[in-house]
Amino acid sequence: MMVMMAGDVSESERETGVVLGFLEEAEPWQLLSAQFPSKVGGKPAWLSRLSLPELPELLCEKCQLPLGFLLQVYAPIVGFERSFHRTLYVFCCRTPACYSRNDSRCFKVYRSQLPRKNDFYPYDPPRDEEPDAGEDEHRLLSSGVKLCWLCGCPGQKACSRCHSVTYCSKEHQTIDWKQRHKNECSAEASSSSGEQVDCASSELDEKELESMAHHESQDSKVFQKFKKRIAPEPEQVLRYCRGGAPLWVSSEHVPGTADVPKCPCGANRNFEFQIMPQLLNYLKVDRPDASIDWGMLAIYTCTDSCDQGNKYSSEFIWKQDFSEDQPC
Repeated sequence: MMVMMAGDVSESERETGVVLGFLEEAEPWQLLSAQFPSKVGGKPAWLSRLSLPELPELLCEKCQLPLGFLLQVYAPIVGFERSFHRTLYVFCCRTPACYSRNDSRCFKVYRSQLPRKNDFYPYDPPRDEEPDAGEDEHRLLSSGVKLCWLCGCPGQKACSRCHSVTYCSKEHQTIDWKQRHKNECSAEASSSSGEQVDCASSELDEKELESMAHHESQDSKVFQKFKKRIAPEPEQVLRYCRGGAPLWVSSEHVPGTADVPKCPCGANRNFEFQIMPQLLNYLKVDRPDASIDWGMLAIYTCTDSCDQGNKYSSEFIWKQDFSEDQPC
């Protein structure tokens, strides 16, 4: 689980209005949609239960394989009734080869928002205690949307033997078949002539993500500023400052106004938060032959937080890597 904290930060952070995000363990019930969590890894806790992003929206633009869920941030906007509840979702590719320098095509960001009075949640905020058993958010939402057992995204492809689990794609069905479902699937369940799946084992959660080793060399002025700013809170994994400015890790590949596309509603997009490279350390994954990596990820969202109803709106992400002569 990710905790957003405004207190116990440096004077410079308070002056700039930056809210820092840290990681801590959480009970499973605290990560359910009705608790409006900010969290890393696992499966998305969908805000709106309708019009969820699905394939091909959740395909990597480079390898065309399904993206994995990275994190979500609960970020309501005070004074905007249409965004009384508001969550941003970040997805990333699990294929290391897709991670070329300063290339954002292996990431996608979606925004969901609801007014306080809506079709899915009570008007009053949730109590800070475990709720009574309700819907199984891992399989089926109350709206009737079926979810992929592996990644938690919309999935209509059912197991042809038991029909009890569904998947978003053949790739995720084959992964889960080899890892888990082959042993659990009921032999007595109704069968069909569907193709039996079998493939090499792979994991989808945060353990799939990999960190890259960077080599020490001379710091740039921008990187020195980055290190100095994060030094008081070195465990931060996220920096939130809607309408503020990112803390860049390099003077290279910094977007200009023209590089950040406008929202389809016509409004500009402004910076909202950034994902720090420290998150890779918490994901505890490493492989010497290939890696998934970033220096920082900057998320830009519609300045008007436009009303798209129950639809999940696509937002913009900018990937900046460390300069080749910088340490990490």
